[in-house]
Amino acid sequence: MILLKGGKIAENNTLVAKDILIDCGRIARIAPFIPADGNEVYDCRGTWITSGAIDVHAHLREPGYEHKETILTGTRSAAKGGITAVMAMPNLTPCPDSVANLAYELKAIQKDAIIKVYPYGAVTKGEKGEGLAEIKELAALVKAFSDDGRCVSNVKILEEAMKLVKECGGMIASHSEAEGYSGTRAESVAVERETELAIKTGCAYHFCHLSTKKSFETVRAAKKAGADITCEVMPHHLFLDEEDVKGDTNAKMAPPLRSAEDRAETLDALLDGTADMIATDHAPHAPDEKAMPFLLAPNGIIGFETLMPLVYTGLIKTGLATYKDMQNWVTVNPSNRFGIPYGKIIEGGMADIAVLDIDNAHRYDKQKTLSKSKNTPFDRSLLYGTNVLTVAEGKVVYDNNRRMT
Repeated sequence: MILLKGGKIAENNTLVAKDILIDCGRIARIAPFIPADGNEVYDCRGTWITSGAIDVHAHLREPGYEHKETILTGTRSAAKGGITAVMAMPNLTPCPDSVANLAYELKAIQKDAIIKVYPYGAVTKGEKGEGLAEIKELAALVKAFSDDGRCVSNVKILEEAMKLVKECGGMIASHSEAEGYSGTRAESVAVERETELAIKTGCAYHFCHLSTKKSFETVRAAKKAGADITCEVMPHHLFLDEEDVKGDTNAKMAPPLRSAEDRAETLDALLDGTADMIATDHAPHAPDEKAMPFLLAPNGIIGFETLMPLVYTGLIKTGLATYKDMQNWVTVNPSNRFGIPYGKIIEGGMADIAVLDIDNAHRYDKQKTLSKSKNTPFDRSLLYGTNVLTVAEGKVVYDNNRRMT
């Protein structure tokens, strides 16, 4: 059995010191004091013991792009960050647009994943926005559908997909940047027309990485009207803006870092409930790819290991939000929306747990990441809430020197 000793858990938005005993994948006991009694003991003094995060937007790159990331390296990095479940985007080779193609990814997940990985199915064949993927056949094998970095700009095809996904009881997650538009207009136009179609078809719809005032206004109005729509925001859009780019390809992503006004609107949308959750859009690229000239370098940054400390430092430690808010944004709301089980910090709860060092600041060092890639704008950031221990389904999958016996 595993004993987490001396940490604190959130009760009524207050941290309370408790020991936690884990047995057979479940939390067997929570009490102010539990004797060691020969258990595998971990020192959790100075930490907040919380539910493992669920990241609904990640790129694990396998199969097809293993020089950037693999299932093994990606899930190791996620585990280091306190993430116990990820949803993997379908921009892969082969693209999971059919059951046969999805099988390659599922085989790799079964072989190498150290946390839970749920693949997305593609909306269109090869994510090309033309013919539909095998949506009916894939529906039972995936949590949702997405063409990820490629917005489905063919409205007729998108409407057909929505109707079919609705029929299957599924959901579409959209990278909303309409072809033929630039800047913030590309996002807002796509969000407007996709919202209209989602309402028309009744399809459950999720907007990925929204970042503009106009987009949030559209989603806010749709929610008030009862539409089955949710959206996510990213740490980089919450805590950085266009002034932080400075020609650095490690700050280049899609959608790009926005104006200070849009950054403020992104934060407001999260705090008022328009945005439902925070995801990373973990997008690893090899060093030589990011070393290309800015206009040629690929979009994307890594994010697994900075998710929890950025949110804790920027929103909880500052008093802008509560412990419960953070749990909802990174775990509970993603779980409820996508039907993914999570670790509740209660007796009998599944032992999917993150242990965050909230007493001490840690300087993030990209050279120590467990990801295969190092492309991040947060290198050398001084952060509280860094994860130091992760338990996934009752097994320790990451430990930063916390084991005592």
